[in-house]
Amino acid sequence: MTGSTLPRRALGRRLRELRERANKSQLAAGTRIEVSKQTIGRVEAGRPARISTAQYRELLDLYGASEAEREEVLELHREVRAINDSVSTQGWWRAYSDVVNPHFDHYMSLEQASDRVTAFQLTLLPGLVQTVNYRRWIESTTDPAVSAVDVERRLELLARRQHRLIESPDLQLNALLSEAALRHQIGGAEVMAEQLHHLIDVSRLPNVSLRVVPFTAGPHMGLRTQSFVLLYFPPLSVHVEPEPPIVYVEGYTGALFLEEDALVALHRAAAEDIQRVALDEESTRELVGQIAKEYTA
Repeated sequence: MTGSTLPRRALGRRLRELRERANKSQLAAGTRIEVSKQTIGRVEAGRPARISTAQYRELLDLYGASEAEREEVLELHREVRAINDSVSTQGWWRAYSDVVNPHFDHYMSLEQASDRVTAFQLTLLPGLVQTVNYRRWIESTTDPAVSAVDVERRLELLARRQHRLIESPDLQLNALLSEAALRHQIGGAEVMAEQLHHLIDVSRLPNVSLRVVPFTAGPHMGLRTQSFVLLYFPPLSVHVEPEPPIVYVEGYTGALFLEEDALVALHRAAAEDIQRVALDEESTRELVGQIAKEYTA
């Protein structure tokens, strides 16, 4: 279930296109409906904002929207409102918002709405394939002030994310890993051996592709990027085409959500180039198994 994330994003994107075509600023749009330009920015970014149907109609008047365009926007607004009125569709992950970084709530809404995830990781394994012990060591090391109770709640959140990947066929994971991510000893040899055996098991799921870029690989675009996640989305009921993909880049002090076509295209090209030099899936399992044996030697 996508909840309101995809309709909200489609609504915001369409409004931005209409505003830019009309050569109107966010300030002008906000002034017309008596809200701040920041509120207009939130709407266009697909974030929750308090905008009434009457205000949407005012914006459409300002933008000179055609009848077909008006109906498209208002239908998306009705869909968002109907979903938000249904308690059952509220994001389950929001129960954990007090123990994760502020940006992660938005990431979770996107991940839950997506049907395909491509993750390139340089140093750590993707959360969707981490074991409990591996993740516990990451939490305690990178956030030493966090309480044991909050660590356990973060692990609960992780388990619920992983449940969808393991139990449901509607999410496809394409994981591209630097060999370094297999060799950083998170928690020591025993924890890493367990983690790598789990990685092999998960790699055999029909909806998971796992490929490693070995240290012996030649030059590739991943050498110039940070770790990143590409999120792809299924079509909406009111659209033939799916929502465009989005790039998520997480850093030590925050995160970026990249939606500009040019930036998304750069990361898609990088992912394709990384796949060019990565081992195939069977060779990847062989390398992961070999490194796991090194940890138990």
